[in-house]
Amino acid sequence: MTSSRPYLIRALYEWIFDNGMTPHVLVDAGMDDVVVPRQHVENGKIVLNVSPQAVQNLQLHNEYIKFGARFSGQPMQVHIPVMAILAIYAKENGKGMVFTPEDGSETPPESPDDSETKRPNLRVVK
Repeated sequence: MTSSRPYLIRALYEWIFDNGMTPHVLVDAGMDDVVVPRQHVENGKIVLNVSPQAVQNLQLHNEYIKFGARFSGQPMQVHIPVMAILAIYAKENGKGMVFTPEDGSETPPESPDDSETKRPNLRVVK
């Protein structure tokens, strides 16, 4: 199956926007094919406001996110492979989703052996 990450990004973007909040994405700026304003990268990451008021021609594709924006008054085309998106959240309250490297692999979970019952693996999603 294909990665669920682009579908989740689109759904969360819409949910955040529909609730009157400002969608932001956390990007791993060190990944290949990431085109972001390097002067704003800190510790290899950058947070970008992707609200309609902040960007132009936002495209949320399965392989990448692309849009135009101004940084320090200079126009720029931003290109981010979906796998470089580490999180999407609302600026105002932090609600959203953090992605892990495993979210892109989409390998099915192992079936528990009949002789060994595994406990559920839960994690907190903010």
